[in-house]
Amino acid sequence: MGPEYAGPLGILQALADGIKLLLKEDLRPSRGNTPLFSIGPSIAVISILLSYSVIPFSNHLVLADLNIGIFLWIAISSIAPIGLLMSGYGSNNKYSFLGGLRAAAQSISYEIPLTLCVLSISLLSNSLSTVDIVEAQSKYGFWGWNLWRQPIGFIVFLISSLAECERLPFDLPEAEEELIAGYQTEYSGIKFGLFYVASYLNLLISSLFVTVLYLGGWNIRIPYISILELFERDQILGITIGIFITLAKTYLFLFISIVTRWTLPRLRMDQLLNLGWKFLLPISLGNLLLTTSFQLFSL
Repeated sequence: MGPEYAGPLGILQALADGIKLLLKEDLRPSRGNTPLFSIGPSIAVISILLSYSVIPFSNHLVLADLNIGIFLWIAISSIAPIGLLMSGYGSNNKYSFLGGLRAAAQSISYEIPLTLCVLSISLLSNSLSTVDIVEAQSKYGFWGWNLWRQPIGFIVFLISSLAECERLPFDLPEAEEELIAGYQTEYSGIKFGLFYVASYLNLLISSLFVTVLYLGGWNIRIPYISILELFERDQILGITIGIFITLAKTYLFLFISIVTRWTLPRLRMDQLLNLGWKFLLPISLGNLLLTTSFQLFSL
């Protein structure tokens, strides 16, 4: 058995792995902290799922269009590392605890540059709402995307998002050669599967926010065709095309993360922290100051 045999073209492999984990025994460490050990994976998954509520998949297709939607995502996503730290501490295992500490340190190191990049985008859009940010980019079509107005911020946001998702070369919390499986070491069954669910959900939400903040979201300017015009003519057709465009742009970031995983080796812990604190943080802060200056002079 293998990925090429589980269903046509291996598309049922994920389902097979999920069923296998559901049927496995849920083991718990005898000397661990059972409440922390049990609740840690759930906190990681739930905090990431809540972030999807502020994603506009298409025009008028968002669960919660909040005035502080972008900051809500940053606040909620900061809770996930707490769940990982609880899992590592509750396992009563030195490898698990070190993995949880690494996850917390990595999240703090890269959350600050990411937040500064988001602040720059909110200054350009004069709003913290994800819907307003997308609509602000649609005024000038393809050349109105924040990718062209914030190229430095885009690169910093891209790197910080990969680090937040703990994808190679930033997968220090679960480095097999050093920590066996990091904070996942003592887990089995469905709780072990929840960590993978959280990892891939986090990667998808980061990809969606790259699309919303820098690539114009659901809107794209085609000669003689506008998504907003399609929405006015046929609401269902406009929403469907908007979802397709959003997911197509999202796949671009997913492709970049896959290529990065194939290409780059894992960083050392000191290299990872130096990159976040000594390189990305000053660049993102300088980018924010430049954006603020341009906005002030343009008034």
